[in-house]
Amino acid sequence: MQKNVIIYLAGPLFTQAERIWNKNLADEITLAIPNSKVILPQVKALDYVKEEGTDFQGIVERCMRDIEESDVIVAVLDGSDADSGTCWECGYAYAKGKQVIGVRTDLRGSEDEGLNAMLRRTCKTVIYSPATNEDVQNLAQEIACVILEAE
Repeated sequence: MQKNVIIYLAGPLFTQAERIWNKNLADEITLAIPNSKVILPQVKALDYVKEEGTDFQGIVERCMRDIEESDVIVAVLDGSDADSGTCWECGYAYAKGKQVIGVRTDLRGSEDEGLNAMLRRTCKTVIYSPATNEDVQNLAQEIACVILEAE
């Protein structure tokens, strides 16, 4: 019997396209791993956005708690240089002894298999799925296989 897995999905979340893609990926991972829980920081952060302003310290502390409570971090590492917040989340998770799985759909290259060497060398694995392949369900299945293989 498969245990419950808590997955923290880190990634850029500042455009509608990013937010929609993150949500779709989270939904597909949840379907691919029954009994899993995917923590989507973009949803949790809404609790800290108020009419009087955004509680950025609250967001940071919540993300740290969520990373600490997670079994694995799945990090979307797209962009000519991966999102700075996502990079920080990867480093924090790695320092806490968490398994980090990188996901790269960006066609642009960089120094070490498409990523900064610090990111590439601290991810357990990086799943490459080029942007020309728009099958999020298949990508979620690949992620699920890596997560379940570690169980």
